[in-house]
Amino acid sequence: MIEKISTLNMSHEDWLEHRRKSIGGSDAATIVGLNPRESPYTLWQDKLGKIPPKEENEAMRIGHDLEGYVAKRFCEATGKKVRRENSILRDPKLPFAHANVDRMIVGEKAGLECKTTSVLNLKRFAGGEYPANYYVQCQHYMMVTGYDTWYLAVLVLGREFLHFEVKRNEEDIEALMQAEKEFWEYVDKQEEPPVDGTSSCSDTLDKLYPDSDPDVEIDLSPLTDALTQRSELCRQIKALEEQKKACENSVKDYMETAGKGCCEGYKVSWKTQERISFDSKQLQADHPEIDFSKYCKTTLSRILRITEVNTNG
Repeated sequence: MIEKISTLNMSHEDWLEHRRKSIGGSDAATIVGLNPRESPYTLWQDKLGKIPPKEENEAMRIGHDLEGYVAKRFCEATGKKVRRENSILRDPKLPFAHANVDRMIVGEKAGLECKTTSVLNLKRFAGGEYPANYYVQCQHYMMVTGYDTWYLAVLVLGREFLHFEVKRNEEDIEALMQAEKEFWEYVDKQEEPPVDGTSSCSDTLDKLYPDSDPDVEIDLSPLTDALTQRSELCRQIKALEEQKKACENSVKDYMETAGKGCCEGYKVSWKTQERISFDSKQLQADHPEIDFSKYCKTTLSRILRITEVNTNG
């Protein structure tokens, strides 16, 4: 039987605390590597309260404010009725998971997920498709509620309204359930999951360790293999960049003065562009009486530099 925790009079802080206690629908895509904006490592830090909650950005604000409008458009398009579910839903058999759903479908064992997205993402819906992270979120909700259907309504801002029916997939739910269990073990044991190469992971590490102690030097012997692998990758990247540049130069050589060209599968532009840059040194030379330090902004950041040392002599 599904347990419900009412959110009607719940403060935002309490709601965030409840979210930290288990995995929600928006977390599911992160855990399986389908969230381009968040890594599992960052999510782990968030669940343990080691980093501050994500600040609401403009896209999140728009999505929240237009949720009711998207639900209304769905009802108009399908003839279905929806209701709010002012609760956090939990299945006692899945203590690591919860569901904060946008709407429930009246008269059906089904729910509705409302999304807004930029017109720049319109190509992700070509041919009746929709993003994989939306699919995972819907499967997560069906895993928690036990429902067989979840609807997806998407407003492509200023361009189009789309809606989809997502059916329960037992194999995918089983795989998702296993992935979420394994992730939650890291949280329960407070053991770090592996770091990865995403910008989210890099940003999280920068926030966790913003300051350095110049007097402390540590032994990196346990990371010798990782450093060696990085050096080899750098050599491969350099070689590939040179090959890429050679391909580009062959195009330039063939085009000569032509500003553009095309062939099957490709369009090429090589046009003259004017760039205006600010010459601060010349300005200071012409106006030495101005105190330019008043217009300088200082920022602090830690820069990682790795130098390969010759140990053969």
